[in-house]
Amino acid sequence: MADAPLRLLPWTSPEGRPCYLSTDNPHSRLSRLADEVEDDQLDCGEAVVAGAGAVLADRAAGELALRFALTRAIESLREVLRVAESRGARIRDEPCATDGPGTVERDWPMGDCRSETRKSPENAVQK
Repeated sequence: MADAPLRLLPWTSPEGRPCYLSTDNPHSRLSRLADEVEDDQLDCGEAVVAGAGAVLADRAAGELALRFALTRAIESLREVLRVAESRGARIRDEPCATDGPGTVERDWPMGDCRSETRKSPENAVQK
């Protein structure tokens, strides 16, 4: 398990710092919980987009309604970006396919995955 890549979890510590999971089992109890939380965050994001769109479409919406919609949209965007970062890192951590039978080559928009570099938690900048 020492070689298992760290998974960015969809929640933070009480101090607001990122939480990571080190496991080689994507079906572990904590991995499944993280998957469920990510799915819930994406669902909430869809609902927030719909609600914010309705507020923006309402010309009579007041400042409070607009501020509320924008605040929820920012919260949801942060969650969705965290999900994207976590899932993107897991995709990059998958081994590249070779030319052998039964393998599938990926078309990476950012180049060959064998040469791709990524930020590890050790060299990530804390905000």
